[in-house]
Amino acid sequence: MTHEGRAQKAVDRQSSRLHQAFARFDEANAEDPNQVLVDGVSQPKELVYAQRMTERLGNFYPDAEEALCLAVRSQHIRRWTIPRSRYPAGRAGYRKWRTTLAAFHADTASAILRDVGYEDSCVKRVQNLLKKERLKQDPAVQTLEDVACLVFIEHYLEAFAREHEQQKIVDILRKTWHKMSLSGREAALQIQLPQSLRSLIESAVT
Repeated sequence: MTHEGRAQKAVDRQSSRLHQAFARFDEANAEDPNQVLVDGVSQPKELVYAQRMTERLGNFYPDAEEALCLAVRSQHIRRWTIPRSRYPAGRAGYRKWRTTLAAFHADTASAILRDVGYEDSCVKRVQNLLKKERLKQDPAVQTLEDVACLVFIEHYLEAFAREHEQQKIVDILRKTWHKMSLSGREAALQIQLPQSLRSLIESAVT
């Protein structure tokens, strides 16, 4: 086999594993009992979220490494199984919940990745990304954070704004903005939003 043939075979194998992993992630998230309406059709909430994350990554950073693509798709895998209500109210309870979720997502995704044939090095990389290790230092971790923030702003901010007082929304947006890179912030400003939401963002970042 020629060098070109071996290279193509490696690319085909990579693509096949990636699609298998995505299919398994989606299969897991399709079990979410919580539903959302998308174009008038009821769909599992976390399945929709995962697909939106992948779509946003493709627009924001199309040259992402394979491990980042996998982490983005499994960011909230089976999230509904560990509800916020299990943990105490307040900041400490919230942080404990988020830490537990990150470890759960990493473990759940890694089991699937090993099952479809990924090497330990890739599995470990995905785990590190999902646990947001070295945020602000690892560009891939920062990209994952940017994508999550962009998806929130584009798809979930409007509903969030209907349920909370304006000052809380501004505070959340201010924290979201702080977590984003300059490129992420620039992408956020390009999202088409109602003027009321744009005004909230402007209040948060000025």
